[in-house]
Amino acid sequence: MKLICIGRNYTEHIKELENEKPLDPVIFLKPDTAILLKKQPFFIPDFSDDVHHEVEILVKINRVGKHIDKKFAHKYYKEIGLGIDFTARDLQSKLKAKGLPWEKAKAFDGAAVVGNWLSVDAIKNVNDINFTLQKNDTTVQQGNTSRMLWKIDELIEYVSKYFTLKIGDIIFTGTPAGVGKVIANDKLKGFIENKEMFSITVK
Repeated sequence: MKLICIGRNYTEHIKELENEKPLDPVIFLKPDTAILLKKQPFFIPDFSDDVHHEVEILVKINRVGKHIDKKFAHKYYKEIGLGIDFTARDLQSKLKAKGLPWEKAKAFDGAAVVGNWLSVDAIKNVNDINFTLQKNDTTVQQGNTSRMLWKIDELIEYVSKYFTLKIGDIIFTGTPAGVGKVIANDKLKGFIENKEMFSITVK
């Protein structure tokens, strides 16, 4: 399975990082080794002094597809989740300045938190999902999928032009504003509506 991540999908986040608004979805990949093991803490890697949290709605693919039309995209997932795309921001900035790929800053071991899953049937509208991230019991990020530049079904259509989607693949759909640095002993909790989807400790 693969993790397909979407960057710059919320206008407010684009502004906070002073990036340009893209004409098409920005895509990057993480390997399965990036997934933080269940019940394990997140260890800040020794190659970064500025790791940021980026909370995101996740979509789990449940059938194989290629060149999927947007109107059929809803058939390719039955579960929605929440996770974190951890980013070594200092390393990413250095790589971007040189025009190099981001993978070392985005795809390192443990850089992808995958929380619990909810059935799509339990969600009234996938394009109107409230989600939040708390750090030490204070809300630091909050978003709603209605504010995505590209909605879930549009992302599936776009991504499947380039990559065959397989069962178990996970799409990280982008992060809202409020990203920030994590330090040792931080407690991070993610929520969809009022339901806790993950809880991790930073080491």
